[in-house]
Amino acid sequence: MATKKNGLKSAEKEFIESVRKSLDDAEKLFKEAADASGDKAAELREKAMEILTDSRKGLQDAQDSLMEQGCRAVKATDDYVHDKPWQAIAAAGFAGMVLGLLVSRR
Repeated sequence: MATKKNGLKSAEKEFIESVRKSLDDAEKLFKEAADASGDKAAELREKAMEILTDSRKGLQDAQDSLMEQGCRAVKATDDYVHDKPWQAIAAAGFAGMVLGLLVSRR
């Protein structure tokens, strides 16, 4: 479980760094395009737009993946509650009791 969690954190950090690098590259190309003129400027803007499009696609893929994981978690929870309703009620009661104790301490 901890290995899976660490793997997700590592993948998350790599993805964020990848998006950050892509955006930095695009920003650099747009700045160069502002200083350039003619065909060179158009070429730089086109490259920057390609980078932004790739970043947008990566973000969409990540969103789709997270939505899929969320749906699986909801389905697993729903299945558990239907398979073991009394355990689910006990777990919810225990969580409510702990939350109540924490709130009442304040």
